[in-house]
Amino acid sequence: MSAVVVFLIFFVCLVIAIPISIALGIVSVLPGAFDPSFTASGQFVIRSMLGGIDSFPLLAVPMFVLSGMIMAKGGISKKIFDVFAFFIGKFTAGMPCAVIVTCLFYGAISGSGPATVAAVGSMTIPILVKLGYEKSFATAIVAVAGGLGVIIPPSIPFIMFGMASGESVSDLFIAGVIPGLLIGLLMMVYAVFYCKKHGEDKEKIREEVEILHKKGILGVFKESFFAILSPVIILGCIYTGVASPTEAAVISVFYSLIVSMFIYKSMTIKDIWPMMVEGVKTYAPILFILAASIAFSRVLTLMQVPQSISEWILSNFHSKVVILIVINIFLLIVGMVMDTTPAILILTPILLPIVTAVGMNPIHFGVMMVVNLAVGFVTPPIGVNLFVASSLTDIPLMQIAEKAMPLIICFLLALLMITFIPQISLALV
Repeated sequence: MSAVVVFLIFFVCLVIAIPISIALGIVSVLPGAFDPSFTASGQFVIRSMLGGIDSFPLLAVPMFVLSGMIMAKGGISKKIFDVFAFFIGKFTAGMPCAVIVTCLFYGAISGSGPATVAAVGSMTIPILVKLGYEKSFATAIVAVAGGLGVIIPPSIPFIMFGMASGESVSDLFIAGVIPGLLIGLLMMVYAVFYCKKHGEDKEKIREEVEILHKKGILGVFKESFFAILSPVIILGCIYTGVASPTEAAVISVFYSLIVSMFIYKSMTIKDIWPMMVEGVKTYAPILFILAASIAFSRVLTLMQVPQSISEWILSNFHSKVVILIVINIFLLIVGMVMDTTPAILILTPILLPIVTAVGMNPIHFGVMMVVNLAVGFVTPPIGVNLFVASSLTDIPLMQIAEKAMPLIICFLLALLMITFIPQISLALV
């Protein structure tokens, strides 16, 4: 069976709404079923699935998922927002900018785009609407800024790329810092432009900020100290070598539990079990997709698909700039129709040899790939962040997407800079 037929069947499965994990399992088994001499038998596929998920770094994913849920329940996102609203709320677009920075910080806790949208959006969208901002604008800000959750470390997609490429997860985390800040800065520039053009209700904003100012800087800082300390502890453990990313993920779970239960007292022991059940429900589909993706990527390797695609691209495109633009466009399209995890695990073995052949650093490529796929979080038809944001506000998905378009352009502008200026990703590494 040819690779073209395999991908065609996979595409048909997606079109007729077969779950992606099952679709990946089907196309993994088919080559061996139709050709008994092919190495990848059904037994090989099952071994690949089980062997692929038997990974210590992978344990970080459910831990970060659970940690994000605990911190959302514990109201930690509200504490972080209050700090930034205190300092920048009174300026033009101060409140939307405070939301963007909150997404940056919360992304450094949860490692997930949709989790960031759910936790920050459920708290900040009502505040922005109460202050007079258009509801669709407030929702778009959170939906797009939530994508920073997979770029700012710790990041679940970076863990997946590390598994697929063999690169250091810690280095990938460090490489994501400046790109994440750059994208956040460009989004804040647009928020200022938007608010200057459409105006703000300064009176309502002043009243909201005054409530925080009455507490005083020490009062606000005291309330928010342990919330802001959480990403410092998580990333500090990783970068100082005290803990691996997986161990830091476990630390984040216990830290968030202690802060939520004993300091903010926003959770009780009764809340723990339902949250763990919800965490399993969230992670189980991811694990199934992950196992099937690993099996499919190994089948493609045996079919020599990565080598064939690499040879074709390198023989038809001779300019590094053109090759990188083609890969970016391809990844943007993939991000629009496929979830991040299978996209990374399937495409990394295919694309990594191509970019290394033209002299690109694998860590730099990892950042470029994740930023590309992060755009997919806010572009139809799959845009997970759009679905989460729509469920929070009942605004139609396409209406949010339309309002988010200028913010997506900010993302794409940053992507171009990240692609062609390697120092943005590699300066800290």
